[in-house]
This record gives sequence, structure tokens and C-alpha cells, in this order.
Amino acid sequence: MTVNFNHKQSAHCENGVVSNLLRFHGLEFDEPMVFGIGSGLFFTYLPFVRVNGIPGVAYRIWPGQIFKRFSDRIGIKIERKKFSNPAKAMDALDQMLDKGQPVGMLTSVFFLDYLPAAYRFHFNAHNIIVFGKENGRYLVSDPVMETTTEISYEDLARARFAKGMPEPSGRMYYPLQVPGEFNTEKALWTGIKQTSDHMTRIPMPLVGTKGMKYLAGRMRKWPERIGDRKAILWLGNLIRMQEEIGTGGAGFRFIYAAFLDQAGQKLNNDKLIDLSKQLTKSGDKLRDFAYYAGRVCKNRKSDTKTFAELGDILEECSQQEQAIFNELYEVSRSK
Repeated sequence: MTVNFNHKQSAHCENGVVSNLLRFHGLEFDEPMVFGIGSGLFFTYLPFVRVNGIPGVAYRIWPGQIFKRFSDRIGIKIERKKFSNPAKAMDALDQMLDKGQPVGMLTSVFFLDYLPAAYRFHFNAHNIIVFGKENGRYLVSDPVMETTTEISYEDLARARFAKGMPEPSGRMYYPLQVPGEFNTEKALWTGIKQTSDHMTRIPMPLVGTKGMKYLAGRMRKWPERIGDRKAILWLGNLIRMQEEIGTGGAGFRFIYAAFLDQAGQKLNNDKLIDLSKQLTKSGDKLRDFAYYAGRVCKNRKSDTKTFAELGDILEECSQQEQAIFNELYEVSRSK
């Protein structure tokens, strides 16, 4: 069965899937609102967690949490399932499609054959929507794509059960019930308060703005501590996590700034609008960091930076965001 599904492209997969699923069910929330109410912005540096031998870094909360937090705050009942058997997972998907229910799911980018080869790598937390089936092929709304596309049974099954961390395990999800009424103001302030709290007040040096500062300090010492070759490899992975995987650091700042601007207008709060502009500047600074780091990785001799200078840029971002999210916390905690 194929339904009339309205696909809209987005910057980040989980935000886009949530927004597109809810639109199908009659709720209009764009990507910044989903990301902001769902408290998606975060930062963590995990030197003791290695992926292919490289320390882990994330600019967002764990996959799935944006939808969970957003749903809790708006009052949406979500059905979530995971499977140990690919055939049973595909049968469950077919059953939902037969009912006319589009389904969100976690997949591995590597097995999504509709993506250009250059963009297919082993990343197992990409969200897509399957909304129908025609001639044995599944119809896909992938938020990073301009239009809808399709995929074979075999490739979709592989994408849903790829090995690695995290394992998708056939996970799929969809709204069971959406509210007729909800408290938008409360949801906005709850999302803002949690984000600002987690960015500034978790008493650990590896998370939030403290984590950015900690990484800046470690980065300055990479060449002498681990050697030039490995330092370049680690730096390249950091850029990839920031600019390619799940939108990353700078892109998330721009999305969250758009959320603050919208929230400021809805709540008639000029402070939120001003902080939105400040966060945009932090996003610009992170883009500068990625530009100069990329030149270091490509060994471009002109207009380049040392690892110490790259650490200085990242620490400046940390200081800017510490001030921004401190203000946001003070504004939101009384609401």
C-alpha cells in the first residue's frame, strides 16, 4: 500500500524524520522546533571510547533521544520496536505499510544504495522513513535527499541489521497517538532548560562546554603525544563528525539558533532572539575551525594553522557557548 506522503528535505536526519512523520499525522513542527524542544544540542568527547582506534566525539545527544524527549513534551505516544531476526523485522514493516502507516527506522548509511558511493560509509545511526512499497521495492523518504527514492528488500534488510556500534537491530518507530492540544510554551522552556543545563552544569570535564575546552587542550598536544600521522587522522575524524555525520557541530548551532529565534518570537522574548544571534556566531567560528583543520589535514602550506592554534579556536567556541548557555539557563529556570 502507498500513502500520500509529503516529503521535505532537512539538514539532520532525526529531526527531519520526526517532522515528516508528524506532518503526516497532522502536526506541523519544522526541523528547528523538533531539535530545540527535543534538546538535541550537546557535546561530548570520549577519549576512552574508540571507534576504529579513534576517540569518540559527538555534537548531539544519543540517537533516538530527540524524538523521545520531543514526544514526551508534546504528548505523542510512540511505538518503538527492535528485532533479532531480519525476516521478522521486514514482515513487521510490511504489516505497518499495509495499514497505511509510514515507519521511521535506524539504518546504516553504507547499505543505502540510492546514496552516491562517496557518501556511503559505516555509520549505523541514520534515520529514514519507509512509507510504501511498489513492485517489491520500498519507497523511502530520506531527509537528506531532495526527493523521495526507493530501495530493494535486500539492501534495506542489510541497512537495518548492519554490524558495528550502534547496531540498528531492525529498530523502527511510528506515532500511535497524537494530541489534539498541547502546551507549546511549556515544551519550549523545558527544552531550552535541559539543553542549557547539560551544556554548562554537568559536573564532568568531558561533556558540554567543558568537554569542548578539554578537547581543545588535548588537541594542542596531539602531534607530540601521538605523532603527526595519527594526529592528522584524529583531526580528520573530528572534522568528519562535525561537518558530515548527522550535520555536526556548526550545523547544529545554526539549527538551534533558528529554534531560539522562533521560540523568541512565539514567546515574545527578545533575550532568546539575541542569544540566537550569538549562537550563530559560534557556529561561524566552528566552521572556521573546520576550514583550517581541513587545510592541515590536506597539508596546505598557505593560510594554515598549527594544532595549538586550532585548539585556541575551539576553546574560544567553548567560552562563547558557556556564556550563551549560562544566560539561557538563567532565563529558563524560572519558567
